[in-house]
Amino acid sequence: MTTFAIRPFGARPCTLVVCRGCCCGDARKNPGTDHAGQLARLRDAAAASGGRLAVRTSDCLGPCGQANVIVVQPSTEGRRRGARAAWIGWALDDDATDDVLAWAAAGGPGIAEPPATLTLQMIPPPSGAARMR
Repeated sequence: MTTFAIRPFGARPCTLVVCRGCCCGDARKNPGTDHAGQLARLRDAAAASGGRLAVRTSDCLGPCGQANVIVVQPSTEGRRRGARAAWIGWALDDDATDDVLAWAAAGGPGIAEPPATLTLQMIPPPSGAARMR
């Protein structure tokens, strides 16, 4: 028998959705990038955040030409302020990971402005990505 934990309805944290499908996270496409290390850093930050940050993985988010892709979803409060998910492309190095984590720690979309260097990596969501809002 499988038991499922039901999370009570309430505030959702800023959530990082990390693509780890056909291209993102693939050493053949982006050799020299520590894909596993990046995901471990993001998960460690979420674990240390006291519930203010969550990390999920996705098989494929779509924009393979801009791998590695991370979607920064706003918290409940960020959504109340009108924020939508921000799509980050080319998140391949420690600097990009640092910027994503700094923005998420500051509150993410709708709460804090992203680091200027991170705005240069923002990409439009692919068509049909409405579920990621």
